[in-house]
This record gives sequence, C-alpha cells and structure tokens, in this order.
Amino acid sequence: MIHPELAGLPVPQPQGHYQPVRRNGGVVATAGMTPRLRGEMRHPGRVGADVTIDDAREAARVSVRNALMALTIEDESLQRVRILRMTVYVAAAEGFADHSFVADAASDVLIQVLGERGRCARSAVGVATLPGNACIEIELTATLD
Repeated sequence: MIHPELAGLPVPQPQGHYQPVRRNGGVVATAGMTPRLRGEMRHPGRVGADVTIDDAREAARVSVRNALMALTIEDESLQRVRILRMTVYVAAAEGFADHSFVADAASDVLIQVLGERGRCARSAVGVATLPGNACIEIELTATLD
C-alpha cells in the first residue's frame, strides 16, 4: 500500500524523449522531476525574484513526490526503496543563497514517506533556468533492497 502522502498522485509523464526512471541491477535513478502536478507547472520562475521561499519549498515537495511516484514503476509500494542521493536544482535569482532551506522541504517528504530509508546524501544547486520555467527540479538515486 502506498503512503498516504502519495495517494492519488499520478506517475509523472515524460515531457520529452526519456524514461521517468531507469534501473540497473538494484540501483534506480529518476529523471529530473519538476513541480508539475497533473500537467500544470506549479510556481514557475526564479526563486528570490518570481517565486517566494515558501512557494519554492512547496514546489520542492511536489517535485520529490513526483520522483517518488516515478520510483513506483519499479516498486509499487516503495517498501524496498532506500534513497542514496537527492540532487535539488533551484532556479535562483542573483544573490539567492537559501538553496539548502528550499531543499530541506524535499528531504522532509522523503523521511515522512520512507522513514530512515529516506535519509540520504544531498546536493542543492542554484541554476539560472530549468525546463518549462520550473523553479525546482529534483533527481533521486535509490537502491531496491
């Protein structure tokens, strides 16, 4: 049974020529997931200019939920998933420096859904732009135990 945090969410559909998730042995990687919810981009723009920190944190939550839903392609219940690494890309205005605070919102979702299996290494990286004018893009690398 899927965690209530993810109940009713669809598996994200690719916006181009790629797979939402790829597995090699016991290692699984997601494509970059943006805060697109049922086809609609949430909170477009650059954090610190067009997007508030609170909205960016919500976008991070949506993005990581999308990444978790992509992982359900390989493990429908997520019971065997252990997150190794998360990379959070933040489309940031010049001078914005709270990337880690934004990424913390995604980390919180991983722990809420997966418990200790959601604690992982993480990078939070500021970039000029992201696909579809997304403010956040998240990639996960996991193992299937």
